[in-house]
Amino acid sequence: MPDEDLATPGPAAGSRTTSAAPPAPHPTGDAPAGAPETDTRPAPRWLAGVVMAGLVLAALNLRPAITSLGPLMKEVREGLGMSATAAGLLTSVPALCFAAFGIAAPRLARRWGPGAIVCAGMAAIAVGVAVRPFTGGTAGFLAASVLALAGIAVSNVLMPVVIKSWFPDRVGPMTGLYSMALALGTSLAAAVTVPMTAALGGGWQLGLAVWAAVAVVAVLPWLAVARQHRANPGPAVGGPAGPGAAPIRITSSPTAWALAVFFGLQGTAAYVTMGWMPQIFRDAGVSAGMAGVLLAITMAMGVPLSFVMPWLASRLRHQGPLVAVLGLCGMAGYTGLWLAPAAGSWAWVLLMGISNCAFPLALTMIGMRAGSAAGVVKLSAFVQSVGYLISVPGPLLVGMLYQHSGGWGLPIAMMAGLMVPQIVAGVLAGRDRRIEDEG
Repeated sequence: MPDEDLATPGPAAGSRTTSAAPPAPHPTGDAPAGAPETDTRPAPRWLAGVVMAGLVLAALNLRPAITSLGPLMKEVREGLGMSATAAGLLTSVPALCFAAFGIAAPRLARRWGPGAIVCAGMAAIAVGVAVRPFTGGTAGFLAASVLALAGIAVSNVLMPVVIKSWFPDRVGPMTGLYSMALALGTSLAAAVTVPMTAALGGGWQLGLAVWAAVAVVAVLPWLAVARQHRANPGPAVGGPAGPGAAPIRITSSPTAWALAVFFGLQGTAAYVTMGWMPQIFRDAGVSAGMAGVLLAITMAMGVPLSFVMPWLASRLRHQGPLVAVLGLCGMAGYTGLWLAPAAGSWAWVLLMGISNCAFPLALTMIGMRAGSAAGVVKLSAFVQSVGYLISVPGPLLVGMLYQHSGGWGLPIAMMAGLMVPQIVAGVLAGRDRRIEDEG
């Protein structure tokens, strides 16, 4: 990843202020020292509400393209003639796309503005989700999925930038709101896809395509934000940090690498859960509808915990204990899935739901491990791009092991074992230090 500095308006993530009222939106406010002169008239105050609505709607769309597929994976495989290995590749594609496209997000935002890129991302999700069930083959399904996932990827990386720019003194609460909406969209797609498919006539194509409508709605607020940026662009997002600022060599930071590994391994667990857990339950004799409900419960655990986790993590100097608790819950959940998947299903999904809250914890640590706005944006892009790249092989290996071993013993054992390095990396990333002091 290139080492040029990146910056966003506002104070460093994790900083606290005591102002009683929120400041005026920053993306079109005063430029930082050293930035090129621009029209710095403040944005309309109503636009902050539009951004907040857009943030929630965007978050709702960042997982349904993935979690709606898990409960219908058997029908999709039969309809497209897809092997288990190809299905494993399909569950690895999200992480690969997030790594490949996410790294370009800061550059695109500097050129067009984050609002325009998120708007384009929502449009890509809508088109990809609507088209992929009707392509008629595995290759076409994968290609349309890549389009949707590219939109998710750039939006993933830019959400912290949007929060930082518009709500600099409310980074924690807004990150919690964003994480909670993301978890809500994830769980809703898992829970209602099967019954909605039945209500629409039983065809899996419509059951998957209907989620495009939610993305279409999400385009609307970001159109307003993008138009405001064109009318009055303000300082460039990700521009220079100012004269005299030391360059941040992100690849020289042990904390950045530890956080990237932690992010990648928790992503592996999350995508295996979303892509394969319903199949584990169905193979154990659970119905398709109930398998979707069980996945939804796992994802729904993130709704309250995604709001609590940033609050709790920000009050600890070292987040290692939280990392360890989440990892141990994951190991217990995998053990249960191995020994008695159907008999103890409710306990296992609750444990897995707690474990999957490593995602909002990782997002919070991104803000806490950098002491400057430039560091936050650069760390976000690095951790998410490298982390998602690390998570690519996991779902594919699960599919291969499942196909060649004929059961779930080996895949589940592999996932339980990966919890150990996840805990180690998370404890290292949770130490109270900043990347600016290491690079």
